[in-house]
Amino acid sequence: MFEIFAPLGCKMLCFMGGEEQLAGGGGGGGGGGYGGSRYDSSRDAGRNWRDRELGGARGGATHLARIHGTEEDKVNCPFYFKIGACRHGDRCSRQHHKPPFSQTMIVQHMYQNPASQIAAAGGDPSQLDPKKVQEEFDDFYEEVYDELAGYGEIEELNVCENLGDHMVGNVYCKFADEEHSDAALKALFGRFYAGRPLVCEFSPVTDFREARCRQYDEAVCTRGGYCNFMHIRTPSRSLRKDLEKRYKKKWRKAREKRERQERGESVSSSDDGKGSRSRSRSRSRSRDKGQEKDRSRSRSRDKDDKEKAEK
Repeated sequence: MFEIFAPLGCKMLCFMGGEEQLAGGGGGGGGGGYGGSRYDSSRDAGRNWRDRELGGARGGATHLARIHGTEEDKVNCPFYFKIGACRHGDRCSRQHHKPPFSQTMIVQHMYQNPASQIAAAGGDPSQLDPKKVQEEFDDFYEEVYDELAGYGEIEELNVCENLGDHMVGNVYCKFADEEHSDAALKALFGRFYAGRPLVCEFSPVTDFREARCRQYDEAVCTRGGYCNFMHIRTPSRSLRKDLEKRYKKKWRKAREKRERQERGESVSSSDDGKGSRSRSRSRSRSRDKGQEKDRSRSRSRDKDDKEKAEK
């Protein structure tokens, strides 16, 4: 299903707090949509002009910082700020600020959602076998996780199950450090997955609690796959445990090594266990040589004693 963009005037009504935007959130980030409850301009009707327009005596900077990324912000798109995707795309009347650096990177439309494919073909997604869909998703999740884990420690890997054109199949990976995210972004540039090019960029999303649909997590979202908040599909519990076991120790050692380097402490090869094993083998060889010498001296004394006895 493709989005039919409304004329600019209609779209402005949507952004000005119309029911379409307020209902489109599914409850993520507070009641009814971004920033909690609907903004009511009558609440500050009794304030003077400066308080109303500039946020009080402290000036406009405080006011702008307070409303940034909320429905009150008439300049910046709250959906792009909170979710990293907007259904209006480049036609949005508000600004989409793409960060030059971020812990989070997004790979757009990477996951081939079976429900989306069937719906596009005019079929009924409810006829899918949930067990088979989960198994295929686990294979996809593990493959992507293993690839991205090679560039640094992963804090979160989230895959959108939404069906809307701007969110379908989006994969968000939040790394522990911006350098890890940058390395992954550069490594994936120009590569393909399942015969399709990977479209990657940094994402402004760092707090997925504000981005995900709480009603979907409680299985009560009435918007379905076309909700404008993240419907995050999770891997099986066994796969999560396996991935944690596979990488937890490795990342802990990497963090400890990085922290020692930041403190200016020397980091030797023994930190990864190789040096200690080498020294252990060296000591073992020394003991073997010493034992061989002792046996040689013992045989020599026995030979001398035997010769003396014969004489």
